[in-house]
Amino acid sequence: MAGRYELSDRSWEMIEDIVSPSQPIGRPRRDDRQVLNGIFWILCSGAKWRDLPERYGPWKTVHDRFRQWRDDGTFEAVLDRLHLKLREDGLMDLDTWMIDSTSIRATRAASGGGKKGDRENP
Repeated sequence: MAGRYELSDRSWEMIEDIVSPSQPIGRPRRDDRQVLNGIFWILCSGAKWRDLPERYGPWKTVHDRFRQWRDDGTFEAVLDRLHLKLREDGLMDLDTWMIDSTSIRATRAASGGGKKGDRENP
């Protein structure tokens, strides 16, 4: 059984070939599943990278892998695979796919209120 914010065995099997390709040479990498679970822990908990629990490995390794996967399109490939699976199972209708922005905070300046300390727009 997977812990909070962690991938189940079934979920890991769906994306393992994308996230953890075989590495025939070189120094062995930290377990990709453990690192991905650490990324999920940070993203879901809202904690700082340096507050990552030790069970996920060094925070620097997890952060570097997050940046690498973000930049090289790995996360995009994972989302594409998961979307395909959800559509095949009839659990996702792309006509109703959306992103909810109600939790995104904007500054006063974004709404025309001016910046803090700005004398022209109090």
